[in-house]
Amino acid sequence: INWEQVFLFTIGQRYKTQATDTVQAPTRIPLFQLDDWTNFATFAPRGARWVAVEMGGTPLEDFEHPRDAIYIMGSEDGGVPKSVLRACHEVVSLDSERYASYNVAVAASIVLYDRMAKNRKLANKGTD
Repeated sequence: INWEQVFLFTIGQRYKTQATDTVQAPTRIPLFQLDDWTNFATFAPRGARWVAVEMGGTPLEDFEHPRDAIYIMGSEDGGVPKSVLRACHEVVSLDSERYASYNVAVAASIVLYDRMAKNRKLANKGTD
């Protein structure tokens, strides 16, 4: 992950500062709060690949992360809306043993860790 290219986007008024955010992410990563999906679609960086994290997509272990990905995380109570899924270039899913889904923070952490691990593995192949 090139941390110089990391941004947080929120859509709607649901984002609230959390006591569990001990690193205060919005002070370290630019946070853009947008009113609706249309504003996001207009504002999103050109050429970026929109990747929804939702059930029914490519399993994470088989997924190749696009270089310039924007990961779309749905709300915990409703997931990613179908209209947004249709607008995404790809959908990736997370396997779970005991639950239908993860909360948003856990799901995002798993996806970003997987991206980092796969990128490191590719980088190390070039040095072997």
